[in-house]
Amino acid sequence: MNFLDGSLFPENQDKLIITAAPFGPEWMPSDFPEDIPVTMQAQIQKAVDCYNAGASVLHLHVRELDGKGSKRLSMFNQLIAGVRAAVPEMVIQVGGSISFAPETEGATAKWLSDDTRHMLADLDPKPDQVTVTVNTTQMNVLEHMDERDIVGTTLATPEGRRAYSEMIVPSGPSFIEEHVRRLSAAGIQSAFQFYNLNSYETVERLVRRGIYKGPLVMNWVAISGGMDAPNVYNLANFLRAIPDGSVLTVESSMRNVLPINMMGMAMGLHVRCGIEDNLWNQSRTERMSTVQQIEQLVRIAREFGREVASGQEARRICKIGVFYDSVEQTLAANGLAPNPRGGQQGFLRKAA
Repeated sequence: MNFLDGSLFPENQDKLIITAAPFGPEWMPSDFPEDIPVTMQAQIQKAVDCYNAGASVLHLHVRELDGKGSKRLSMFNQLIAGVRAAVPEMVIQVGGSISFAPETEGATAKWLSDDTRHMLADLDPKPDQVTVTVNTTQMNVLEHMDERDIVGTTLATPEGRRAYSEMIVPSGPSFIEEHVRRLSAAGIQSAFQFYNLNSYETVERLVRRGIYKGPLVMNWVAISGGMDAPNVYNLANFLRAIPDGSVLTVESSMRNVLPINMMGMAMGLHVRCGIEDNLWNQSRTERMSTVQQIEQLVRIAREFGREVASGQEARRICKIGVFYDSVEQTLAANGLAPNPRGGQQGFLRKAA
């Protein structure tokens, strides 16, 4: 991305897309009983509350009545249908992990099989987006957390620590290529989860080879533990590589969420919040609900002079439902240089 003169002025930036992640499959209802919905109607109402507070994208996971993250696609269908009916303009983004929560006590948290995750392309009604992990990596969500972040929660138990510090994201080449193909064929946008620069480069190669022919809509996931650490150097390095046609949301965890979001907000990027990422206010004196976190970002956006996107505006910015006919069209629409022709080196440009 280029940051030219005036790029930090709100009139030269897109409206702010706020993604809400209110379902938090790593937590149990006892960890935050005031803000973890369990019944289907309560989960739908949580989406409505997030939308009314200012979030235009919903990062969706589902819970069973026992409070555990659901792995049943029928439950996802039910929640998507309920949210679509209640807030039809909200962008529905299904978490591609489905639920990484351990099924039995003492088990390691793990992602489901490739075949199961591919079935997200068959959800009915269709979500607008499914998150797509890129490249197999460690996902130790506890690595940069403070002990005070998890005190009194199930993550602080020996079983919780083991489950979530040993988690691995399986995302090899065959999975990524097949998953992107299936989602695209179903008209579902791939919302890429980039953990560092090499995961972005993998997707750029998919574009150049004609495997993915859609907009580059992505999250920079700065949660450490195998992914980028939340600091300005990693963010700047990532931004230097991605094209101007990208739609980038910044994401971190616990008390890093707010400062990373403020950096992103100032630079014209987009933000994510919610109890899946963070439980606390910035001084760690009290818990913050997902709605309170959204309301905080809306207030800060107003101080920056940046308007918050509605659901319809978020759909336009993210180019929901847009796919391209060719590699060349995809590269041009995303602000990428064309593929080189034989013997061509140096500055790449479109042929006259």
